[in-house]
Amino acid sequence: MNLQQKVEQDIKNAMLEKRKEDLLALRAIKSAILLAKTEKGKVEELDSDQELKILTKMVKQRKDSADIFNKEKRTDLAEKEEYEAAIISQYLPKQLSIEEVTEVIKGIVQSTGASSMKDMGKVMGIASQQLAGKTEGKIIADVVKALLNQ
Repeated sequence: MNLQQKVEQDIKNAMLEKRKEDLLALRAIKSAILLAKTEKGKVEELDSDQELKILTKMVKQRKDSADIFNKEKRTDLAEKEEYEAAIISQYLPKQLSIEEVTEVIKGIVQSTGASSMKDMGKVMGIASQQLAGKTEGKIIADVVKALLNQ
């Protein structure tokens, strides 16, 4: 069962169980998938990498919005965004801990022979590919900077 089918099934279940908050997030996922499928030059079906990018972007958008709402003391709107981010995150692979990310990046640094901040782009490219959907890009960048600045 692909992501779209799973989301559609979850939408039906949420409707039957009258979970309005879940429906908002689920419909947003469905909408994003349909938009990606209908973009000019796109294929009929999305592969798992494309689905992962869509979901990651959606979670990031909601977390960023929640941060802004919290700064503006609009906790009601921030809670809504955080809840939607949590629902969308359920469709992402298990997120790695900082320690796990650090171990992966240490391996990349060793294999590429990176030794200074000049090599950050090379390390980031490989790390972003390997860790796509498993952690946020900001975390990857922070760990790479910390390792290369040692």
